[in-house]
Amino acid sequence: MTRSRTPMTSVDRSWLRMESPESPMMIGVVLVFDEPISLVRLRHVLEERFLHFRRFRQTVTQIGDRTYWQDDPSFDLDNHIQVIALPGKADQDALQNMASDLNSSPLNPYRPLWQIHYVDNYQDGCALIVRIHHCIADGISLVRVLMALTDEAPGRHLHSVPRVEYHKETRWERLRRAARELRHSAATGLEQLWHFRKSVQEKPTYAFKFLRTSGQIGMECAKLALAPSDPPTLLRGSLTGRKRVAWADPLPLKEVKDTARALKGTVNDVLMTAATGAIHQYLIDQNETPPDCGIRVAVPFNLRPLRQPVETLGNQFGLVLVPLPVDVACPRMRFRQVQDHMNRLKRSWQAQVTYSLLDLFGKGPDILERRALNLLSRKASAVLTNVPGPRKHVYLAGARLSQPMFWVPQTGGIGIGLSIFSYADTVQFGIIVDKNLAVDPARVMDAFSQSFADLQSAAGKPGTYPQVERRRAAASL
Repeated sequence: MTRSRTPMTSVDRSWLRMESPESPMMIGVVLVFDEPISLVRLRHVLEERFLHFRRFRQTVTQIGDRTYWQDDPSFDLDNHIQVIALPGKADQDALQNMASDLNSSPLNPYRPLWQIHYVDNYQDGCALIVRIHHCIADGISLVRVLMALTDEAPGRHLHSVPRVEYHKETRWERLRRAARELRHSAATGLEQLWHFRKSVQEKPTYAFKFLRTSGQIGMECAKLALAPSDPPTLLRGSLTGRKRVAWADPLPLKEVKDTARALKGTVNDVLMTAATGAIHQYLIDQNETPPDCGIRVAVPFNLRPLRQPVETLGNQFGLVLVPLPVDVACPRMRFRQVQDHMNRLKRSWQAQVTYSLLDLFGKGPDILERRALNLLSRKASAVLTNVPGPRKHVYLAGARLSQPMFWVPQTGGIGIGLSIFSYADTVQFGIIVDKNLAVDPARVMDAFSQSFADLQSAAGKPGTYPQVERRRAAASL
């Protein structure tokens, strides 16, 4: 294998093959800045830091039944940066409409699978709309890329990512590398057998624990296979691939933490409960009775070591199916049920099982993967992600990032994606919806705001969330 071409991992290949006209497999990002960014400085940062990651200079190549990352010999940064202006008032609605159109358009498969649109003159500043194919990286990886692109102050360069020079691998070097990998695999296998034998000798109960864990993993596989389909609601239906996106005003992270502390839970429990309440309220507002059994959402569960080098992209996460009690009207009771479900899933092997299934699907025929995805997608009504971001404001090419938002793609027949992203002592909440579903993303955002306010009140911690205050003022007119 030459250094200009490397095999794609089977898990990344699974995400590549999930692409369909109804579900473009792109992670969509909107970055809003307080001031305009110099295009010269932006290009310099991208050349120096973004293109340091080799994946962003590579195309996907299919040779027989194998998939590779291939260095693009005609790579040109101008093919991936476009300058656009918003129509009309150039307000948030216009930016959301632009992001909706772009997230409905697949990436060019003959070029590296990413694109940046620079939105000029947005709210006295600018915005970047970024699209990156999911086969390149997962959410945790892309946050690390964002951190590599940005600085902690508006200075020109506080750090730089050193370039890595690649050379063409000779035949002898390829043979030596293959021999090292074979020796490493054999040594690892022998080491695992030795540790297993030693553990059995030192602790006779180890074998029973091993069998019990194996049984638990098998049970998780059975649960996934036998879980019933999610009930029919307006959240489900046929898809067209046309997307609509929206986002809410940022939540103050302190208020989220205060609410979590008062309820004796975690920040994640509070945010998951707020999302549950938003769906409950939206269904009620649309005169639809929430299903008695609730619904499920597919939640990515990170399996990547937190100290893994930033150069390592790709996908290292599993999916867990989280029940959301959207039928429960009481915010406090809703919180307790969400908390119980999350605690139970944290102790399960479901994420590891789904990751192994993705690895298996990537090695098998395409039709097997699609049938399995269609089966699994019927068991959830939405995808919900929660990714931690920088704790303080960061600067890209000298401009302060005021609000970031992202959306992950949906798989199979799922047409709704909910995203939670923490940044600079705030929490961002957004949604992406297939246009064919009877779901208004802006109204779901309003419902999320009210749901969080209701949970605050139930915890005895009323706050001053601006979107809720505007809604209350409008209702009083």
